[in-house]
Amino acid sequence: MFAGPIQDLIDELSRLPGIGPKSAQRVAIHLLKSPPVEAHRLARTIAEAKDKVILCRVCFNFSDAEVCNYCSDPRRDRSLICVVQEAPDIVAIERTREYRGLYHVLQGAVHPLEGVRVEDLRISELIDRIDGSPALDGSGAGAVTEVIIATNPNVEGEATAMELVRLVAPLPVRVTRLASGLPIGGDLEFADEVTLGRALEGRRHLGG
Repeated sequence: MFAGPIQDLIDELSRLPGIGPKSAQRVAIHLLKSPPVEAHRLARTIAEAKDKVILCRVCFNFSDAEVCNYCSDPRRDRSLICVVQEAPDIVAIERTREYRGLYHVLQGAVHPLEGVRVEDLRISELIDRIDGSPALDGSGAGAVTEVIIATNPNVEGEATAMELVRLVAPLPVRVTRLASGLPIGGDLEFADEVTLGRALEGRRHLGG
């Protein structure tokens, strides 16, 4: 145990996701050994981000403006909405350079054990966007033709996808799900049954 302020810093850092007590201790010692200007700059940057970053009123991605860069970009295909769990998922999809539509961030996934219910997610806002009420993104009613479900391929993501299908399927849009299966470079013998099952379901015709 360290002296009061040092231990307080370690305790606060260890609250961050992915940072355990040892990592928190290393970060705390690094900050204490750094020049004061660096520590103050970090503190100021965190405070400014917390004050200035908001949720886009259309897709609920993080943004420093009322409408984020994706929703306000006239070059994006407004007939497509890709539904993701969290904002970092957008970055992952954008890195592929294969998608030019819009996004919708649910801000989580169904997780009964943690008290996260369907009503806690941004699903009703998604339905409003599909219905075109009152054209939050300027696309107009009926502009959305396909909703791509891109929730994580785990228990919570699958439960969320099922709820999305149940709620969105009655609407006049095509509902699709990101394919999932065997990773490139992987060995078949090491694949779990869920991954292998998905690969079989998502098999493609190769011609002939």
